[in-house]
Amino acid sequence: MRTFGTPEFLFILEAARWTLALSVIAFIGGAIGGLAVALSRTSDVALLRAMSAGFIQLFQGTPLLLQLFLIFFGAPVLGFDINPWIAAGTALVLNSSAFLGQIWRGCIEAVPRGQWEAAEALSLSYRSRMRDVVLPQALRIAVAPTVGYMVQIIKGTSLAAIIGFTEVTRAGQIINNATFQPLVVFSVVAAIYFVLCWPLSLLAARMERRHKAAVAR
Repeated sequence: MRTFGTPEFLFILEAARWTLALSVIAFIGGAIGGLAVALSRTSDVALLRAMSAGFIQLFQGTPLLLQLFLIFFGAPVLGFDINPWIAAGTALVLNSSAFLGQIWRGCIEAVPRGQWEAAEALSLSYRSRMRDVVLPQALRIAVAPTVGYMVQIIKGTSLAAIIGFTEVTRAGQIINNATFQPLVVFSVVAAIYFVLCWPLSLLAARMERRHKAAVAR
């Protein structure tokens, strides 16, 4: 047993890069999947709407921790060799796709119906309507909630510790097992998460205020 000191602090701090890396993977992958889900939910094709709705219900209706377990422990049963990096990234990408897809669906549907009807009156195809008329307006609405959801992604990476992925929480567990100083160790862990998440929370709130002011004008 040793006392918590500078080396232990630096070990936890260095693990923050893996938290950030996993968060970036989850956000980029979730953004691609979320856009596909949002477009499917607002599609004219009933099958796409049904499939995307089922996807959202599945991943929003089950805990992220359970999804991590199923991917990490289920893949070897099916004959796939999987490591914590891939399991955590896959689970977070799928989970983020469901939530971002639902957020962006709401933003797309928040575009005034007059804009949709004007695009239809010009005989634009669905692809042209979305690309040239609807999505540019939905993007402005979506910025604030998307930045706010990034905070949830960062905090969600802490669950990857349960499958052995060494991010901030897992690093804290390792140091705590060596020092037996949980109050000190997990206070440091909490402080690191706060430093990572607080600026994004402020940015999201600021963007929300600016959007409301723009709408009011």
